Amino acid sequence: MYEETKKAPAIRFQGFTDDWEQRKLGEVFFQTSKYVNPKESNLELWSLTVENGLTPKTERYNREFLVKKEDQFKSVDHNEFIYNPMNMTLGAVDLNLTGKTVAVSGYYITMLSKDGFDSKYFSIWLKSPLAIKMYKLYATGSLIERQRVQFPTLSQIKSSVPQIEEQTKIGSFFKQLDDTIALHQRKLTLLEQLKQTYLQQMFPQDENNFPVLRIAGFSQPWVLRRLSDVSERVRGNDGRMDLPTLTISAGSGWLDQRERFSGNIAGNEQKNYTLLSNGELSYNHGNSKLAKYGVVFALRTFEEALVPKVYHSFKTTDEASADFIEYMFATKTPDRELAKLVSSGARMDGLLNINYDEFMGISIMVPEIDEQNRISHFLRKFDDTIVLHRCKIEKLTELKKVLLAKMFL
Repeated sequence: MYEETKKAPAIRFQGFTDDWEQRKLGEVFFQTSKYVNPKESNLELWSLTVENGLTPKTERYNREFLVKKEDQFKSVDHNEFIYNPMNMTLGAVDLNLTGKTVAVSGYYITMLSKDGFDSKYFSIWLKSPLAIKMYKLYATGSLIERQRVQFPTLSQIKSSVPQIEEQTKIGSFFKQLDDTIALHQRKLTLLEQLKQTYLQQMFPQDENNFPVLRIAGFSQPWVLRRLSDVSERVRGNDGRMDLPTLTISAGSGWLDQRERFSGNIAGNEQKNYTLLSNGELSYNHGNSKLAKYGVVFALRTFEEALVPKVYHSFKTTDEASADFIEYMFATKTPDRELAKLVSSGARMDGLLNINYDEFMGISIMVPEIDEQNRISHFLRKFDDTIVLHRCKIEKLTELKKVLLAKMFL
């Protein structure tokens, strides 16, 4: 016996029971090609990315450079679809919900949904894993040329579609979910920007003894010290190899090697790893795009852990706060000192040629310990709020992924 084709998704809104019907996308959309000259129309120039969809060209782009004589552009009206046939298999498709008409590359495909089909519903379906799977099956062209999905090809792809009322309900639901994710993302971006502002203003710049912004109650000048004056080395281990084995990421801080690399990469070298306790720090003197002169992080998420021996690990004395030292390095002000130590760039293993003693010899500006603690407490609360928003975004994104699999056919 043949298995009966499923005609309804696993999750539906209450009140809808009709079977979904298969439709070719050529029955759903018709292609539009409204060519324009941006110089004459003065329309904003927008682009399309896999990550962010329809996106305005930033101010760093020179309009005269972008708009060349031989270039063709299309206008995209509000509620009109746009996709990149070259990257459709990656999900490069979006619905213009900006409320205005914009200009895009003439290479992009533009289209409108026909009567009886909800645009918001299809803006979700067109980027769903199921749709992307179909694009890959139907795409034409060699791997070298990249597989394309031109409109005639897209028109042949079939989709299971509910009645317009259910389409509208689903489309509105996912639009609200996307808006909620976008709201948290905007809040996260603002918080991260505000944190960077605080870092620059709460720590002295250019060898000044006073920061621009200061916590009330403190007025003494900051003092120039060597890092070795307020810290001491941490090295070796006690033979316990069952502790978490960590690595430092410039963007994310401490990460378990099993999560970062899908397994423990320490191997036989683990017996030489350094035992780090909560509140102790490590300097990863690896060169990266995010941290040209490396990064410093204090261990907070574990009571104890094993970290690579190549890191310069240390702990603060009673005159310094570990969190303060971490935030101070996050300001990048020590980079001027570290730059002086880099004589021949990165080694073959990607690490900068900065040994432990040289690192400890750099000069840093520090206030009294009470002010260090107050600064650290303020910034740590800021970080906790940032983490909270990141977690919300991750949970909402995962929820959307699950619902996409269960609310569509």
